[in-house]
Amino acid sequence: MSTAPGQPSDVTLSLNRTMVKAFLENVPDIVFFKDRDSRFIAVSRSKAERHQLQPDDLRGKSDSDFFSPQHARWARADEENIMATGEPVIGKLERTYWLDGREGWCEVTKLPLRDETGNIIGTFGLSKDITEAQQIALALEKANRDIVDASRLAGMAEVATGVLHNVGNVLTSLNVSANVIATSLYQTKTSSLAKVSALLDSHAADLAEFADSDPKGRLIPDFIESLAQHWVEEQERLLDEISSLQKNVDHIKEIVAMQQTYATMAGVVESLDPAALMEDALRMNAGALVRLDVSVVRDFQATPPVQAQKAKILQILVNLIRNAKHAADEGDCPQKVITVRVIPGVNAAFVRLVVADNGVGIAPENLPNLFKHGYTTRAQGHGFGLHSAAIAAEGMQGSLTVISAGLGAGAIFTLELPIAAPTTPAATT
Repeated sequence: MSTAPGQPSDVTLSLNRTMVKAFLENVPDIVFFKDRDSRFIAVSRSKAERHQLQPDDLRGKSDSDFFSPQHARWARADEENIMATGEPVIGKLERTYWLDGREGWCEVTKLPLRDETGNIIGTFGLSKDITEAQQIALALEKANRDIVDASRLAGMAEVATGVLHNVGNVLTSLNVSANVIATSLYQTKTSSLAKVSALLDSHAADLAEFADSDPKGRLIPDFIESLAQHWVEEQERLLDEISSLQKNVDHIKEIVAMQQTYATMAGVVESLDPAALMEDALRMNAGALVRLDVSVVRDFQATPPVQAQKAKILQILVNLIRNAKHAADEGDCPQKVITVRVIPGVNAAFVRLVVADNGVGIAPENLPNLFKHGYTTRAQGHGFGLHSAAIAAEGMQGSLTVISAGLGAGAIFTLELPIAAPTTPAATT
């Protein structure tokens, strides 16, 4: 039997059906064809096996027969949009919710299904189950978040430890002042004045003769003068100690207030003076620097403000200065020195905050690992501080780097941060 011109022959139609059947029987990914009501008209065997059915069993059914109502609505909405616009959905990541409570992930591509004349009569698509891969990806993402959170908390602990160290050093000075004041009060000569008063009372009737003729009486004026001089000196000494005590109390208040200020500014990005930030970090370490006899050299050049978060920068700088003072203290140089610099970056869009020391240095083989999570070269280190600092710097579109000529040659840490965008004055009319 002949066919009309332009129409496919029976052989061609039979071949097409054979190829479609072979494809649907053997394709490993899920393939489906749907009518305009989103009912299945043909599916791959892999699709049927997913539901533990035969391919013919799925004809006339829809997603609502297998998946949750919400999932079915999402699928139907996508297919209605494809049929209305002709625009396909390519490689969409979908979370699948089954009627029995199971959940999974798949990557879906859906396209318009057209008849011989080009009219859209439904949709067809391919779906690949990626549940296992997605679960691994989500687990890795969670693990990475946990590591970042642990590092951030460790960095916060570094700042808190710095505060406690400095407060502890100040409390030692307070204790010394309190002991001096207490000792002076216990050893005061007020009892001697009481004895003189009693002696004068006992000679009230012949006070003039006693003071003029009696050997004890003649000593009283000199003794009172000596006592007065002693009390004047003691008063000055006690006032000095009280002044020192008050300054140390104010220092503690300043340290705590500074920490509270930075803590409340977490997450706020603003325009900041890099030199002021470095000074704040030095004040947080001031007590320990004095205790370890570490000198600080400042080199602050004129730079634009930086755009960053105060709390994060403090976390980084406190950590770097603490590491530098320990490195200097453990080194062989007779004069322990750390140098802090604020200088323009090589790229004009950045500012560099540098902390350098003349301490123990870093072995070349340790340099590549220094910012890795859990890596430390100190016996009592935990490997969180520098890792946390590097992550914080990257989070502010900056970087943290280190160079060292080797053991005994000190180290230079450089925090590079972007400059703040210039403010545009408000237009006037």
